[in-house]
Amino acid sequence: MSDIHIRKAGRAGRITLTRPNALNALSYDMCIAIEKAIDDWRDDPEVAVIVLDAEGEKAFCAGGDVAQLYQTGKDGDFDFARRFWADEYRLNNKLHGFPKPVISFMQGFTMGGGVGIGCHGSHRVVGESSKIAMPECGIGLVPDVGGTLLLAQAPGRMGEYLGLTGARMGAGDVLHAGFADYFIAQAEWPDLIAQLEENGDPFILDRAASTPPPSTLAELQEEVDRLFHAESLSEIDAALAMSDSGFAAETVKTLRRNSPLSMACTLEMLRRLRGPGIGMVPALEQEYRFTARSLEKGDFIEGVRAAIIDKDRSPNWQHADWDVPQADIDAMLAPLGDNELKLEENL
Repeated sequence: MSDIHIRKAGRAGRITLTRPNALNALSYDMCIAIEKAIDDWRDDPEVAVIVLDAEGEKAFCAGGDVAQLYQTGKDGDFDFARRFWADEYRLNNKLHGFPKPVISFMQGFTMGGGVGIGCHGSHRVVGESSKIAMPECGIGLVPDVGGTLLLAQAPGRMGEYLGLTGARMGAGDVLHAGFADYFIAQAEWPDLIAQLEENGDPFILDRAASTPPPSTLAELQEEVDRLFHAESLSEIDAALAMSDSGFAAETVKTLRRNSPLSMACTLEMLRRLRGPGIGMVPALEQEYRFTARSLEKGDFIEGVRAAIIDKDRSPNWQHADWDVPQADIDAMLAPLGDNELKLEENL
């Protein structure tokens, strides 16, 4: 497959995304190919570690390839998108629980589906150019691919801020928020990957890691906690309106561009994920309940139209008045009965 290069190299199973001109956007076929590879390598004694990287300077993976999902949904076919998300989430779950080290090198943009393959492994590396975000609320989705779990585990109320705004995190921010483990200068990455191929020893990353750049988000943590502590969209809006800080003013502008239904559901999802015993499977199941309904009942088709197809940046959201009834949130997140996500398939 020209979009991805999968091979064994020494002690490493290597997966390289090779769509740099498309910012290595993740297609359905790429998801299936990655899943097959890690299934093959799970019990392969020759493979000690899995290494995920990507060609090009601009992006590790800037997200899922949503244009096809949009077109099929626009044509009234909701099953393709549901199958795509179900299979993608199964891959995310396998990477999260893989019994061997999974090492990702994430340069440039890592967003949406890129987070799903890059940020659930055991050793997550960022560098000088890294920019990570979960911008789904801007296209009528919710943070998915297990992103809600990462957001729920972020310090304080940082998950609410990142999930609702889709703010881009630099390398220092990424480590502060818990989306990566190591800051390593990108010039060192080829040599590190060569060593991993030679000896399969992930501890070389501990020796190579250096101090990350300062985190802007860490400096904003106290303000974020204060402004995003409420559990409803309207209360957060009110808190932002009462603040006279420049950060609050910019945050309001960002939120006003995003889907109110998506943001309200994101808040509810993060609230449900906080607590003992909550993990990846409940996060993915909850995300799928929303995404499975998003084309038919949510804002996804309109969001993609405005952002990617027509590029007019003027979506006609449901709940444009920001009044999102709890009943509408509950309807998007209600169990799917026989159509619930089945992560045990193809294990």
